Amino acid sequence: MALRKKSNDKTEMGFFDHVEALRWHIMRSAIVVVAFALIAFTQKKFMFDYLLFGPTKENFPTNKLFCWLDAHSSFFQGMCIRDAHFTFINTDITGQFMLHLQMAMYVGAIAAFPYIFWEVWRFVKPALHEREIRNTRGIVFVTSFLFTIGCLFGYFIITPFSVNFLIQYQATPIVKNMIDINSYIGLLITMTIPTGVLFELPMLVYLLTKLGILTPDFMRNGRKIAYVVILIIVAIITPQGDITSLLLISTPIFVLYELSISVSNRVHKKIVKEEEY
Repeated sequence: MALRKKSNDKTEMGFFDHVEALRWHIMRSAIVVVAFALIAFTQKKFMFDYLLFGPTKENFPTNKLFCWLDAHSSFFQGMCIRDAHFTFINTDITGQFMLHLQMAMYVGAIAAFPYIFWEVWRFVKPALHEREIRNTRGIVFVTSFLFTIGCLFGYFIITPFSVNFLIQYQATPIVKNMIDINSYIGLLITMTIPTGVLFELPMLVYLLTKLGILTPDFMRNGRKIAYVVILIIVAIITPQGDITSLLLISTPIFVLYELSISVSNRVHKKIVKEEEY
């Protein structure tokens, strides 16, 4: 990034000027994360009774929906997720306080994602040409929207299936499930935040195509392999094994991949057209 705008004029900045600018972007982002985390910290009942442990309860919206579908359609038979019976344990004297703090920071980081990405965009934007800025108009909204949809999909769809299966699974009745709370939180975060990142695939494809690293033909030719990989990953994170849940979770990801091909194709055609002129 050799140039940054200042008072509508482009002035050259040195390495340490860039570091200083980046430091302030990071500091502002951190302040917003902490602000959201403090708000979440004060909402202890909602954060734990509804947000954290919601997917384990029979009255969770997703669980209620699939129980209703199970009762009215043979296609969804066996999809009803019953209330899981287990005990959470904490073995650290500071565990519950650290749990409260940890959850508040996770919620704060997710809630602050749009602002964090906006700060990243503000740092990168001055190094772009006017045409590149026009081509990426709305990038903050689209990126934030995709991340939010991905996190919601992971939380409301993937998490209930995974939690219900893994918590109630028994290799032998001799061993009783007493779940370490940190283990459960790790599973919840793994099912949520990475899914939000996965839903950024169209934006990643857009950037890679703009850089000439990726082409729509490459994605089309690799479609079969990509679909198999997606099915394998979905089968791992949702180990129920039935075809209905497998299709339910993998279908939106297939759609996301096809959308990424369309994005890549559109960008590639635009690049070819510009080169012709």
